[in-house]
Amino acid sequence: MSGLQDGVGTASKWDQLPENSVLGFPTHEALSAVSPHNPVYLRHASGHAGFANAKAMELAGLQLMGTENMDALSVEGGEVIVDDLGLPTGVFNERAMTLITQHIPENTPEKDIQAFELAVAACHRNGITGFHDAGIGRETIALYDTMKAEGKMGIRMYAMLTGWDKELLNEWYEKGPSVDPEHLFTIRSIKLNCDGALGSRGAWLLEPYSDRPDHYGHETLPMEFVKETSLNGLEHGFQVCSHAIGDRANREILDRYEAAFKEKPQMVNDNRFRIEHAQHLHPDDIPRFAELGVIPAMQAVHLSSDRPWAIDRLGEKRIKEGAYMWQALLQSGIPVVNGTDVPVEPLNPIASYYASVTRKTLEGNPEGGYEPGQKMTREQALRSYTLDAAYGAFEEGIKGSITEGKLADFTIFDQDLMTVPEDTLLDTQVEMTIFNGQVVYTKDAEITEPSLQVFTIFP
Repeated sequence: MSGLQDGVGTASKWDQLPENSVLGFPTHEALSAVSPHNPVYLRHASGHAGFANAKAMELAGLQLMGTENMDALSVEGGEVIVDDLGLPTGVFNERAMTLITQHIPENTPEKDIQAFELAVAACHRNGITGFHDAGIGRETIALYDTMKAEGKMGIRMYAMLTGWDKELLNEWYEKGPSVDPEHLFTIRSIKLNCDGALGSRGAWLLEPYSDRPDHYGHETLPMEFVKETSLNGLEHGFQVCSHAIGDRANREILDRYEAAFKEKPQMVNDNRFRIEHAQHLHPDDIPRFAELGVIPAMQAVHLSSDRPWAIDRLGEKRIKEGAYMWQALLQSGIPVVNGTDVPVEPLNPIASYYASVTRKTLEGNPEGGYEPGQKMTREQALRSYTLDAAYGAFEEGIKGSITEGKLADFTIFDQDLMTVPEDTLLDTQVEMTIFNGQVVYTKDAEITEPSLQVFTIFP
């Protein structure tokens, strides 16, 4: 067995469903049995759900009192999964997670620094030299500033301010975007989390879930705030990036972006607003991305993880007409920004590249791929991960291609991604990673200090 749910699309990855389950999720009894006296809270990698044992719920003031406790379990924009008796099962979806997380002590600075250094090394091993960090707060900003000051920012970070902290946003509206002249740590965008995950049935849908016909998902952030943030973004020079999985969330966000563009037309000038994931779209909304200039930032590997069960959530018609519509979006004239959505999915970008061109699971199923008409070509997939990803961060002038005058950040693989047989694509390994003209990783011997060897990039 391998976890509660899988990723932003999320669903069950259990080899077999646990004996005690509610709505497809396990209940806390097994976790409580192995740790009856210590609070345990398992936060899912996607950030969309958490799993608590009885002691954790007790310390949070949720005394497992069934229907007498229902008011305490009611959270707008979230859901506490309860059993037939009204008892919380331990699963907390979306904003309901705060019932538990508000009682968890903060990390220490030492642990944060260690985690950062390990993350940079993992990026280098996987051939990654730049990262879009979708939603950071004050503590992470301070950490990144420290890492840069100490010469440890071994990756180029394009960061989005978290939309959960309105005071932080107001402070940044006053001072404006920070575009790093060294291109190491730039803040010029805002992340809004507007719905939940498909697997946990938190994605906000226009029509109810096929396997839960009384449920439409969750609006996890008021749409009025999306409109307000869009107007502020236009006025103060910030890109707005809104998380949306379900078709209603995508439509509502496009509506708010469009309204803001119409209200401040004089400020609409290459703003490159984004929708993060854009996983399930109503067919009528697909051409709106290009019409409005809104970039879909999609992680192709979600199809590999989610598509086998996503049809249970949406049904065949909605899957075929609106899920993972990469080619339809590309043909409409808008670039697609690809990525991994780590830690939800594997950090290795080859997994998402493979999904882009095959539309198969990482086990190679099904033959021909799911809805093969939406596959990317290899050239489209490579571009989505490089030049178009750079475009999504206003950085196509300095990165995304090996071109004279651009940053010397690139990766050498052990086989040609453009020609290798499909069934061996996932075998691709990183031979070498070069960052800022210096070798920071080689397959044979990981480098702890950058090599003095400098690469000059010629046209």
